[in-house]
Amino acid sequence: MPLLTLTSDIGSPDYLVGVVKAQLLQINPDFQIVDISHNIPPFNYPQAAYVCRSAIRNSPDFTYHLILVNLFEKKPEQLLLAFHNNQYLLCADNGLLTMILEETPEMVIGIPLERSKPRNTISLTAVMANAVNQLVQGVAIREIGLPDPVYMEKRHLRPALDENFIEGQIIFIDNFENVIVNITHEQFEEQRKGRAFRIVFKRDEVIDKISESYADVPEGEKLALFNSAGYLEIAINKGNAAGLFGLKGFSEKSSQAFSRMQGQLSYQTVRVHFG
Repeated sequence: MPLLTLTSDIGSPDYLVGVVKAQLLQINPDFQIVDISHNIPPFNYPQAAYVCRSAIRNSPDFTYHLILVNLFEKKPEQLLLAFHNNQYLLCADNGLLTMILEETPEMVIGIPLERSKPRNTISLTAVMANAVNQLVQGVAIREIGLPDPVYMEKRHLRPALDENFIEGQIIFIDNFENVIVNITHEQFEEQRKGRAFRIVFKRDEVIDKISESYADVPEGEKLALFNSAGYLEIAINKGNAAGLFGLKGFSEKSSQAFSRMQGQLSYQTVRVHFG
């Protein structure tokens, strides 16, 4: 059965989540649907990219990923169908695709939207589902739309690198208020070069070791570890790190307001000093 993941910013209380799934099953009752998240904050591209990227990297080959996030960044004229590392992605032409993949996709197809049909969440879901159904039935990907279209690209959020430090942004705060930073284990070790380190946040909070689990420190103590997606995480054993330390997720709006709110930005970044 075709495996489809579903990620959206619709919000779990909204009836649309159920209707979207019903729409998919009307087109092909054999679709196997896996929910990733329906609580992506509106317009938060870094968080959407992190959630989708982590799901994609842990999915079987030839999974179809439907990403209903910020579908109306602009008036939609096309949807994007991408194939990359044996995964299919379908999303709006809003720049999120390149942020998720952190590189240029192997193949991108533009699926034009008919001017005579409505352009809402349900109708765009149907376009995506029909594209998936065609692929499942053996239609070549290049026959589904226009190969190599012009599409919007946005750069993914990169940590700042220096010889003696790496500074990342908070890209996700989970249900336990653990804080995820856009520094991967690989980036950390490459920049560290075997040196001692200090993880510094909120100006004066310091962690100088990496734990394997939350239980490595006493209850109520802060810790740092690399989560199952491979990203640096700051947490408190049986506590709420984000709330206690006043840490906030990075967003484009906060970045654009940097000149007006310079002090606040320090609570959205984490710096690792080496040496």
